[in-house]
Amino acid sequence: MNSRDKILPLENLPAWRAALRAAGKKLVVTNGCYDILHTGHASYLEAARNLGDVLLVGVNTDASVRANKGPTRPINSEADRALLLAALASVDGVCIFGERTAANFLRLAQPDIYVKSGDLNLNTLPPDEVRTVNECGGKIVFAPFVSGKSTTALLEKISRL
Repeated sequence: MNSRDKILPLENLPAWRAALRAAGKKLVVTNGCYDILHTGHASYLEAARNLGDVLLVGVNTDASVRANKGPTRPINSEADRALLLAALASVDGVCIFGERTAANFLRLAQPDIYVKSGDLNLNTLPPDEVRTVNECGGKIVFAPFVSGKSTTALLEKISRL
């Protein structure tokens, strides 16, 4: 399969999701910036994929990364980040979304399971994301956090070189 074929336009998500439901597939969804892929991402995405039949990853646009992380981010463009994620065996689909939270993306994706990093909890997730997952009948799961593996830590290490 061509990795680019895994990148789904936001407007195609409802039809894509309907096809998965018709096939009886359990959809796992996660999202983030994925600015510089590292082993923490790989472990996290693999754990998420193992919770269902299909893993969809939402990727923040460059503008929403800047809004969430500051003016020096992202390092890699949204197109590059999406393609790298799509090239991973554990990832079945990638969708770029532009809002600061994933609520609209989640509304369109209708996950059976929404996975977030274990360094978060229900109190630190955006309330609109929690509400959206609950409204669509999904379940929120926190995957194990890989300590010391983050884009921020990598950038700090690079800046010291």
